[in-house]
Amino acid sequence: MLGIIGGTGLTQLANLEVTRREVVRTPWGEPSGALTFGRIDGRDVIFLARHGYGHTIPPHMVNYRANVWALQARGATHVVSVASVGGIRPDLGPGVIAVPHQIIDYTWGRKSTFYEGDERGVVHVDFTHPYSTELRTRFLEAARAAGEPVVDGGVYACSQGPRLETAAEIDRMEGDGADMVGMTGMPEAALARELDLHYAAIAVVANYAAGRAASSAGIRMDDINATLQTALGKVRHIIDELVAIHGS
Repeated sequence: MLGIIGGTGLTQLANLEVTRREVVRTPWGEPSGALTFGRIDGRDVIFLARHGYGHTIPPHMVNYRANVWALQARGATHVVSVASVGGIRPDLGPGVIAVPHQIIDYTWGRKSTFYEGDERGVVHVDFTHPYSTELRTRFLEAARAAGEPVVDGGVYACSQGPRLETAAEIDRMEGDGADMVGMTGMPEAALARELDLHYAAIAVVANYAAGRAASSAGIRMDDINATLQTALGKVRHIIDELVAIHGS
């Protein structure tokens, strides 16, 4: 079954025929909200709003372990994570949709593993390629079927948040090889790998990163919100096609 984690601006799927909602108790505490079960074009889907359905949970306080565990426990085998990012690379401007292939983690203090050296022991998962090639390919196929252009590949830098980055921090990230910056990609991706979930990220560029292009003097939140609303409409269209491909 396909699980969808919605980020900023995506707290619900208008095309989802809701069948039920369930509050899932996990060994890791409470998820961000109830799981929403439903169908898109007759195919089963689970949806979860990462920041809560009222968008009340900041990135550094999301219970990533509970979210990922709850999805897997209720039958998700593949998880698409939708998140907003700032574009560092010049071609990643506002409104662009990208499917990153690599990630750099700049976060700290987040609960980042299900294995903490207790009775579970020490486990080292291979994270060479953090995103599922299979699911990335399916999403790209879905985008083509939907007629929506997307960028194939890119390095996602995950910052701590909740504040936006300084221009100097973006310079550092660019020097490290990052193409875009967001606040929720980790530890979500690593936790999905620990549970053997096929996981892929869909990055919606909300603005240029600090110090870049139109954001050289600062970032206007009003502009971000307007951009997200338009771009997320395209993401919903692609998800429709992805569900059809995933269920075929």
